Amino acid sequence: MTIEKKFIESPIEKYRVMKFLEKELDKAGVANIEIQRTPVVTRISIEVLNPGRVIGRKGKTINTLTETLKTKFGLENPQISVVESRNPSLEPRLVAKKAAKYIEMGKKVRAVLHFLIRDTINSGAVGAEIVASGKIGAKGARAKSLRVAVGYIPKSGEPSRLVKEAHVAANTKSGIIGVLVRIAPPGTVFPDKGVPTEVVLPKTLAQAK
Repeated sequence: MTIEKKFIESPIEKYRVMKFLEKELDKAGVANIEIQRTPVVTRISIEVLNPGRVIGRKGKTINTLTETLKTKFGLENPQISVVESRNPSLEPRLVAKKAAKYIEMGKKVRAVLHFLIRDTINSGAVGAEIVASGKIGAKGARAKSLRVAVGYIPKSGEPSRLVKEAHVAANTKSGIIGVLVRIAPPGTVFPDKGVPTEVVLPKTLAQAK
């Protein structure tokens, strides 16, 4: 395999592994997955709400995952470490999953976005944005987007790398609604903004239920 081909395939392989782990560990509440490859080992760090579901009884689940990663994806010496997510309201994937769940239950989309972004900001986030896109409303309605944002969320340039992001789809009777969540974690210092100040919620969001 040439160096050029290896560089092309590595990101694709990483994406496939991450999607596999997200699906397999969905009930554990996956917040984040990081994969680091070295010449000797492949380190996989998984942040979840329920570490016990990943580890399994006497380590059975995590051992099975390790063997699957070896045989199915050809990873050399994969080492999985599991970390508990301490604040779900600051994890974009968990917030997006919760939004998708509420939307699938038939809750009003705007109310769901207001409620979740309030919790995220109250948890200390410097900024947050939630966007729901698709056929929001009755069956047959036109596709549209609803966006709620509070604080500072850069969209481009180097500062945007400091923002955590996730996208999840909600399956409703009227169609698929995509939920995009962006969160600037507590203490994030953006070069063009300096030390972050306290984020004040608008009255409509502060009273969200």
